Amino acid sequence: MTKDLASIRRDYILKTLNEEDIDPDPVKQFKKWLNEAIEACVNEPTAMALATSTKEGIPSVRIVLLKKVTQEDFVFFTNYTSRKGRQLLENPHAALAFYWPELERQVRIEGSVTRLPEEASDEYFNSRPPGSRIGAWASPQSQVIPNRAFLEEMMLKYQKQFQSLKIERPSYWGGFSLKPSLIEFWQGRESRLHDRIQFTKTDNKWKAERLAP
Repeated sequence: MTKDLASIRRDYILKTLNEEDIDPDPVKQFKKWLNEAIEACVNEPTAMALATSTKEGIPSVRIVLLKKVTQEDFVFFTNYTSRKGRQLLENPHAALAFYWPELERQVRIEGSVTRLPEEASDEYFNSRPPGSRIGAWASPQSQVIPNRAFLEEMMLKYQKQFQSLKIERPSYWGGFSLKPSLIEFWQGRESRLHDRIQFTKTDNKWKAERLAP
């Protein structure tokens, strides 16, 4: 029998998030929290929920991995013909959410999305292990396939094809850059009175505000 879901609860007690302690630059604050998540051996610290939507506004969400963060953008890679790839190309706005339960923290990010230059996608693709590069060729991501054997056959096909050749990046695979306009930091607190500090960007300047939990 499934446990009563409404009865599952625990208090958050580890840390606090005060205005005087947070960096006025939210990207620097994000990097600080990400490094602390890595040092704390959080499971998959770069995993993030990526929410996209169609041009009609119908949403979908999935977990992807953050591959780079700069002062200007958050970078991830995918198949451009996948569901998320198609949605980002027709509606170039997205939201990210990181959750680090071991630290009782979340970060939400919203912004506009553009495709990375070909050179940047090539550079990252060439850094991937050979199996991952071949996998990008073998998987028609988000398309219906008959069975698992289909994927394994495709892997064998491209392993043979690239056996003595450099594994080039498929033209339909590459990176996206999300430029943030909103970044929110969430720190769990007792009695559900969580700390929430939200940064919004206007005229290239960040403004910090506290939100009610």
